[in-house]
Amino acid sequence: MSKLSEDQSNEIEEARSNVSSTLRAVSPGMEEILYRSMPVLDHGFVRVVDYMGNDGAVVQAARVSYGQGTRQVSEDRALIHYLLRHWHTTPFEMAEIKLHVKMPIFVARQWIRHRMASVNEYSARYSVLDREFYIPRPEHLAAQSTSNKQGRGEVVGPQEADRVLRLLVEDAERNYDHYLEMLNSKEDGTRVDDARTGLARELARMNLSLNYYTQWYWKTDLHNLMNFLRLRADLHAQYEIRVYAETILDVMKRWVPITHEAFVEHRLEAATFSGEALKALRRLLAGEKLEQSDTRMPKREWEEFRAKLGIA
Repeated sequence: MSKLSEDQSNEIEEARSNVSSTLRAVSPGMEEILYRSMPVLDHGFVRVVDYMGNDGAVVQAARVSYGQGTRQVSEDRALIHYLLRHWHTTPFEMAEIKLHVKMPIFVARQWIRHRMASVNEYSARYSVLDREFYIPRPEHLAAQSTSNKQGRGEVVGPQEADRVLRLLVEDAERNYDHYLEMLNSKEDGTRVDDARTGLARELARMNLSLNYYTQWYWKTDLHNLMNFLRLRADLHAQYEIRVYAETILDVMKRWVPITHEAFVEHRLEAATFSGEALKALRRLLAGEKLEQSDTRMPKREWEEFRAKLGIA
């Protein structure tokens, strides 16, 4: 289960109890989950801290209008689908979201590659990290793929899984014990030996492994959020970051349901073709029998092309 500190839980309850009226446009779906923690992995979570705008903000920006007026929902839906279908970007930059995310450090290092966001991370130079580390479930322990240098292959057997899980737990526990020893600190922050100074936090932290948890506030606009989700909610993305993306995708559905609908239609469930692949597709539709040698596509693109078309 994800774990919030007592202070964080109290902060959430206090924030949700302070209800105020506003003239700003709000999203009913987001108001239901605002500040609440949604668990991810064994100790992680995602929660919405703040947001600005909704589907109407996208439409308003595209039309440069003053407000909702007399438009119909069907008109807004058609416009948003048009914008995404034709790769318009700036109208979606007019809506923003700020998330509080707790995730393993190795997930954070993948995540930070999406640079179009403002990020403020928990400082292990200032505070002592908790004894919380990610341990995968056995079904997510897989061997290295033989065809993809950055992917997983077959799930390992039960004996191998037990051995790996034992090593992960033992190493993480040992490293944390040594982390506290170098700090000359107990888990509650009190000193162990008053005669010993202890190492600086910024140095002691280097002993911790990448499966320890970190936290950050992550603020981005809707356009860049969709770029993140297009890559990380994909079935080929690493599982540990994909589950965060799937949680955020559900948040997006609550926040901007029409944009979410269009995003799934024109990005997540859509396929793009190179010029050569499009020529091959036209020839197939004309009834030709094609092999890779009949095209200028390399083997990998040919295989991807066939997979997009559902050809075994």
